[in-house]
Amino acid sequence: LNSPAIPHAVIERTVEGTPVRAWREHLGLTQADVARRLGISQPAYAQQENSETLRQVSREKIAAALGILPAQLDF
Repeated sequence: LNSPAIPHAVIERTVEGTPVRAWREHLGLTQADVARRLGISQPAYAQQENSETLRQVSREKIAAALGILPAQLDF
């Protein structure tokens, strides 16, 4: 099975946070940008971004908002 690509820069960024945060920063987005795409407030998004255990539906929505596959958040 081929796993979706995860740029090395994204993996390096997880030293300072979650995979969701690493992807958001790699893509040059703010928390407010992603929250807007999700239709939620920035503080609500921040809480999800910092969660170590996201619900699957939340992971799928965030991945879609970032333009990546949910599997690319699994590392």
